[in-house]
Amino acid sequence: MKLSEYLHFLSYTKTLEELWDAHCRQMAEYGFDRLIYGYTQYRTETSLGDPEDFVILANHEKSYLDGFLREGLYFHAPMLKWALHNEGAASWNIAQAMVNNSRLTPQELDVLEFNRKHGVAFGYTVSFTSVSMRSKGAISLSAGNASSQDEVDAMWAEHGDDILLMNNVAHLKILTLPYHAPNRALTKRQREALQWVGDGKTTQDIALLMGLTSATVEKHLRLAREALSVETTAQAVLKASLQNQMFVMEA
Repeated sequence: MKLSEYLHFLSYTKTLEELWDAHCRQMAEYGFDRLIYGYTQYRTETSLGDPEDFVILANHEKSYLDGFLREGLYFHAPMLKWALHNEGAASWNIAQAMVNNSRLTPQELDVLEFNRKHGVAFGYTVSFTSVSMRSKGAISLSAGNASSQDEVDAMWAEHGDDILLMNNVAHLKILTLPYHAPNRALTKRQREALQWVGDGKTTQDIALLMGLTSATVEKHLRLAREALSVETTAQAVLKASLQNQMFVMEA
């Protein structure tokens, strides 16, 4: 799709699945055939939060994702560390410059070697503008068929502004769409009970509004807290809102 066509598509897409499929195909037109998008709203000085709460979208093969994400190699990835302290786009020649200057730790070098073995050697990282100190989003764009980083840099010099714009708009759209870890989805009843709590209703009020007993309402709220892995109902309302699980339209 042309730039205007793609931005128009992003404006109206309604699901993450539809958006991500189209975005992967759009980036592949520029040679970026393997992508990882990540976003957290629970960042601290020493942690990115619970991995179960990350928004992760990727089209890499399972063996790569198992090592990079599930075994925690991402935490030592040089370009991720760059993204945490910068905004905009950066060539992966930054990591090579760090190698040449002996500025990488053994763990960081292990990540680069792991990437090399999986053909993730040349590409760009885009770090998105953060709206708070607790949030951070970035996307890794790997050009698996490129023969060198210079080749990728030359392509970026010609099309980088458009690629950066498309990724920024895709990121902003992702933030508006419902997302949850596979084991943290709310049921319709749990979501409805939380919505009424968010409206300031008491348990007794909610029971009348939902046509249930107070005990059943309490059960739905307890299960919602468990699904979202929080301790209080107020935390559940906040987390469900942050994940866009509140006040969603039924299909």
